[in-house]
Amino acid sequence: MKLTLRQMEIFLNVVKQGHLTNVAKGMGLSQSAISMSIKELENILGNPLFDRINKKLILNEMGRSFEKEIAPIVKKLNDIEYEFKNTVNKGIVRVGASTTIVDYLMPPIICNYMNNYPDVKVGLKEGNTKQIVELIKNGEIDVGFVEGIINDSDIIKEIIGVDELVVVTTDTTLTKEISIDKLQDRKWVLREEGSGTREVFLDYIKERVDHINIFLELGHTESIKSLLMNHRCLTCISKIAVQKDIANNKLMRVPIKDFECKRNFFMIYHKDKYHSELFEKFIYFTKTMINQMLEEKY
Repeated sequence: MKLTLRQMEIFLNVVKQGHLTNVAKGMGLSQSAISMSIKELENILGNPLFDRINKKLILNEMGRSFEKEIAPIVKKLNDIEYEFKNTVNKGIVRVGASTTIVDYLMPPIICNYMNNYPDVKVGLKEGNTKQIVELIKNGEIDVGFVEGIINDSDIIKEIIGVDELVVVTTDTTLTKEISIDKLQDRKWVLREEGSGTREVFLDYIKERVDHINIFLELGHTESIKSLLMNHRCLTCISKIAVQKDIANNKLMRVPIKDFECKRNFFMIYHKDKYHSELFEKFIYFTKTMINQMLEEKY
């Protein structure tokens, strides 16, 4: 008897869920069918994959090794099946993007793409850089667009543009050039941990300040801007998010000495991602539009 994809999928679900009842319910099978599949798999391999401790299935060292080997294979096979159900100009592209990109770049891109290819649907999920990476690794999205620092061997990243971060406030006393260390005790409002904007800013200033007084953390750029309109706080934010507010004198850019904080916008996807024609066409379209939009803004 040979291993089957179904057996491997059941095994991975048992590893993930930890309970046969949950796996059975999720896969529409009986608990006995799940149990039988695990036993058949262990018989084929000639080794137990789980330790049975207190009526629980605990992955043993053989099981951990088996999981490591088959997880990328199963993901790749499911990915190929999903992609081949789509034609070049018909199907679904699952996209994730960090907050700055979702708010200020993705809406016109998706609208233009779906106008050009009305039979293609684009599903968009928003999250910070860390969350988008997890969505890709879990196979929940096909491609992500982020601006944070990424160090993950499973993720392929490609630079698709350059963004500038600026410090803004409504405090009109900060009109003269000042060094960043003179501002470290002021009240700062930053994005939450895991945000690319936050990570890039803190990494950029770490050699110049002893600390930074983070007064408040918020999960959305527009929430930070709204707070600044009514309080004399500081934030570091993408220039594309505040250009209109600065031009309309709603926010003021703080002139900080020797402050040129730039970051890359990345397109990311899993290293085992299957590149269908639909996928390739979408990422080419998106990269081209993002470059055009950044050139217009800057």
